[in-house]
Amino acid sequence: MAKLTPEMKETFSRNKLFPVATASKKGVPNVAPIAFVIMVDEETLWLADNFMHKTLANVKENPQAAIYVYDSELKKCFQIKGAIELKTAGPDFEKMRKMVLDKKPGLPAKSLLVMKITEVFDCNPGPHAGKKVL
Repeated sequence: MAKLTPEMKETFSRNKLFPVATASKKGVPNVAPIAFVIMVDEETLWLADNFMHKTLANVKENPQAAIYVYDSELKKCFQIKGAIELKTAGPDFEKMRKMVLDKKPGLPAKSLLVMKITEVFDCNPGPHAGKKVL
């Protein structure tokens, strides 16, 4: 497991929409903008499934994802990679569902994707672009 640094957590918290990348078992990529991405702790992210189709299908076949985090004011960006566990019941699912419905009543909150962070890569331009930082 990799733990986000305080600087990464600050950059993450400033984002409202996250490009989330997945791939099918055959390697067909998909990127979708997801608003409900919650940092549970420095090792765990929750992604709420409201309208996922290809993303959900990909995660069922290949439980891996990458999230791009960028802040134009801070001029900071990084990529988070991790393993996904899909939940459709239980305390974590119910907690996520309540969070989603409290913020936007009427959304379906169909499932919870729990991402355990495994790696983080630098995305800033320059000599360290693409280098693993965690």
